[in-house]
Amino acid sequence: MASYDNAFDAEEIAAGIAEWASVESPSFDAAAVNRMMDLAQETMTRLGAWVERVPGAAGYGDAVRARFTWGEGPGILVLGHLDTVHLVGTLVETLAVRRDGDRLYGPGVLDMKGGMYLAVHAIEKIIEARARLSLPVTFLFIPDEEIGSPSTRALIEAEARAHRYVLVPEPGKPDKFVTGRHAFLRYKLHTHGKPAHAGVAKGIGRSAISVMAQLIGQIEGFSNVEREVTYRVGNVQGGNFVNVIPTECDAEVLCVAPTPEDFEVVQARMASLVSPDPEVRLVVEPGPIRPLFTMYEATRDLFEVAQRVAREVGLDLGQGQFGGGSDGNFTGALGIPTLDGLGVCGDGVHTKQEHLLVSSLVPRARLLAGLFEALSERNR
Repeated sequence: MASYDNAFDAEEIAAGIAEWASVESPSFDAAAVNRMMDLAQETMTRLGAWVERVPGAAGYGDAVRARFTWGEGPGILVLGHLDTVHLVGTLVETLAVRRDGDRLYGPGVLDMKGGMYLAVHAIEKIIEARARLSLPVTFLFIPDEEIGSPSTRALIEAEARAHRYVLVPEPGKPDKFVTGRHAFLRYKLHTHGKPAHAGVAKGIGRSAISVMAQLIGQIEGFSNVEREVTYRVGNVQGGNFVNVIPTECDAEVLCVAPTPEDFEVVQARMASLVSPDPEVRLVVEPGPIRPLFTMYEATRDLFEVAQRVAREVGLDLGQGQFGGGSDGNFTGALGIPTLDGLGVCGDGVHTKQEHLLVSSLVPRARLLAGLFEALSERNR
């Protein structure tokens, strides 16, 4: 690790992340995501990787797979996404890429363009220093993680099964590695009422919005925040004119379950929902699931290697299971050694205050470079 003491420069890394964050890439905008994938593809090609573009499916953007074919056998998969929750126009309207002291603001600087850029930068410095590792390394850039990876789960799981280790540069925590993730369950609710003029006091009308409002209160009441079991409703849409009783309302629900028992309870509760008005029909549509990721023994071994590397670069990091969700849920649930939370540190994920801490960039880059090397040396 001594050879990397002076290899990384925080300003150089910050400039690279800022460039990636300047390419807006909301999950639902395939063209925007693909512009970001173009940049990732160009970067990996420049570094000498074998790059494959995986065409998008179901209206989502492409994935990019980049392989460094070093060594033999299963190697290291670096898994992460380049889509964000920020719509096109965010750069101009509410979250410009800007620097304020130690903080670098911008859409995706933390979640998780910053982390994927950091991992790419670490590999670049390794190539400059020693040309190659003794293990193959693959980067998989995902286009739809923020909406549950509906078009890429099979790709992620297949790629992970072909690797020995999975490293996920999701936002880092200041004192812990992420060795587990709570399960995530998504649902869409649809209520169907009966039309009438809203200005008439009595009539046959039945409001789909009114029923959805009652359901929202019921569903969110299932939450136990202290236990990190949450039911949260967002993206509610319904109605057309204020003077027409709305016949349609749609809502999305995100449920988080930290244990297998909680997972079963969530499924049972959501499946048993009933409309509070028998004349308004309710449809509950299950969506993408991120399975529970708990720490298997193989992941514990990977964590211990990473913890030793962290100490060498001056970081004292424990481990834990957290919410937040990531594509690491899929690989960890398969029992493949998976270490998450390896990205940059900061705050404001999924808000217009999203930022990274520039002071975290060099230590985290050295951690990733050291981890790549340590896992490679184990293969000798």
